[in-house]
Amino acid sequence: MSDQPPKNSRLRDAVRTQAEILDVATREFAERGYAGARVDEIAALTRTTKRMIYYYFGGKEQLYIKVLERAYTGIREAEQAVDVTGLDPAEAIRHLAELTFDHHTEHADFIRLVSIENIHRAEHLAKSETLAKAGTPVIDLISGILARGREQGVFRGDADAVDIHMMISSFAVFPVANQHTFGTLFGRDPLDPGRRAHYRRMVGDMVVAYLRAGS
Repeated sequence: MSDQPPKNSRLRDAVRTQAEILDVATREFAERGYAGARVDEIAALTRTTKRMIYYYFGGKEQLYIKVLERAYTGIREAEQAVDVTGLDPAEAIRHLAELTFDHHTEHADFIRLVSIENIHRAEHLAKSETLAKAGTPVIDLISGILARGREQGVFRGDADAVDIHMMISSFAVFPVANQHTFGTLFGRDPLDPGRRAHYRRMVGDMVVAYLRAGS
């Protein structure tokens, strides 16, 4: 009788190990940047070895790209889960804006990874086939909301889905990306829980006001 564990058990262990590596790698890359993170340290913080990390992912850059893919997939899955059925266009775009704000302020590592990848001019992101069309679902969602708003005469005719996505993302990213500099300069923490509901309403108000202007 073989002493080897069942194949399904080995597969489950491999999946769990890879997930653990990605969890730790996400924190390390977000905290230390691509250049500062070390595969040795990631291995030391997991129940595996540097050799196994290279076996699963191929190398530091491939691991970093996989971290980026998982981070972006998370926000895209959240966006695709947004249900605007039955909402009028203004309520629908406000709902999306508020949920985006919630996601970004609750996933600081995602914002830090995006900031780090911008420092590298998206050179690693550009190598990912998975992320090549990652922006399409949310743009399709926004485009549908804008089309309904134009048909009903409540949204401006020149509104562009990518512009609206940028507008929402800018406000949602700012509190995390600029928390420390903004707090030092102005004495106000943009992630202060006491002001969260206020900022959440602000992003919705801002987008809706823009879309209604000139309608």
